[in-house]
Amino acid sequence: MKRSNAPIFWLLFGAGGMLSALLGTGLVFITGIAAPLGWPLGPDLLSYPRMLAFSQNWLGKGFLFVVIALFAWHAVHRIYHSLHDLGIPTGAVAKIVCYGGALLITVVAAVSLLSIGF
Repeated sequence: MKRSNAPIFWLLFGAGGMLSALLGTGLVFITGIAAPLGWPLGPDLLSYPRMLAFSQNWLGKGFLFVVIALFAWHAVHRIYHSLHDLGIPTGAVAKIVCYGGALLITVVAAVSLLSIGF
């Protein structure tokens, strides 16, 4: 029987889907509606100094990394499987482009968050 790496991608897809279902709507509401209107914690809720302090904390770095990476893996897995519905062949090139893009996003997020410092 041939070994497959599909369970790894399904794990990342499932984790990203669960995270986006649980947190995605709240993040859209906070960053798109509540913070620009200054509700409920004032207009400086997402100010640069506050977000910099959040991203310099190890817990904030972890949260941002998990959200960015898992959302990216979930999105590219959906895109990869949607290519078949659009009639685009899903060969090795499509797999490399899709999952390579998610890997690139994950690496860029990790490097960017680590370069901010603690």
